[in-house]
Amino acid sequence: ASGMRQCWICFATEEDDAGASWTQPCNCRGTTKWVHQGCLQQWVDEKQRESRDKKVACPQCKTEYIIFFPQANRIVLVLDQVDALVYKMCPFFAAGIMVGSLYWTAVTYGAVTVMQIAGQEGAMDVMDRVEPAVLLTALPTIPVALIVLKMIHWEDSLLVFLRKTSPSLPILNYFLPAPVVNESGTATEVPVTEGMGATRVFTGALLLPTIASVCGNMFFSSIPSSVQRTLLGGLAFIAVKGIIKMYHKQQVYKRLSRRRILDYNEENLRILRISTLTGGDAHHQNVSHD
Repeated sequence: ASGMRQCWICFATEEDDAGASWTQPCNCRGTTKWVHQGCLQQWVDEKQRESRDKKVACPQCKTEYIIFFPQANRIVLVLDQVDALVYKMCPFFAAGIMVGSLYWTAVTYGAVTVMQIAGQEGAMDVMDRVEPAVLLTALPTIPVALIVLKMIHWEDSLLVFLRKTSPSLPILNYFLPAPVVNESGTATEVPVTEGMGATRVFTGALLLPTIASVCGNMFFSSIPSSVQRTLLGGLAFIAVKGIIKMYHKQQVYKRLSRRRILDYNEENLRILRISTLTGGDAHHQNVSHD
């Protein structure tokens, strides 16, 4: 019959289950206004799986369902409030644990760094003479300072300065020529500073004291002071590394200045294949003779 009720969830009718409980929870009309109480309860449970306080509405007419709960006793209400409070406080506790873990990790790293620089006996002597509050404040700043220093690209600024002053100095002009003009008549524009990944900055900064200590013991073993050896080793490492980086960037700069866009033909395709096999040298040699 046209007036027979049909559940819009399971599509069963009154004839299929005569004893089922029916409800009309929204403003829908027609075949979608009736639904089994049990089917709707399961559907609401699915929607409220993440939170019992989530609003549930009819998917057709968007009417919010009126969900009634019987009055709970005081013990249940108190437990619900405690559970809600714990749920809200957990993110703050988690953040506090993370911050505390990072802090004590930084303190430990700072203490290890001091021992690497000053030696175990010297470090213990220094830390025994310093107030604990000052020590707990100063030690965590060591890794932070190393990371900040790692982010300073001093070699890039020096390379730009040398490029600008190289025309007036014959020796620098030989190693660092002025901005190269390509065949189109325009100067090659290459950014000096390149992006550096966060993991590389983090790793390089935290490994610097260890590398400085190794370099100091290797190249300045005649110096009796452990602090001086480590400082000289660190300065030597940073200087040599900076010179190598400047040399590499300058060579890349010169190489890019010789870049050309070739015609698409068989000869240039052969040059490209040779360049791929030889790492680019054949490409530049062939191009320079065109």
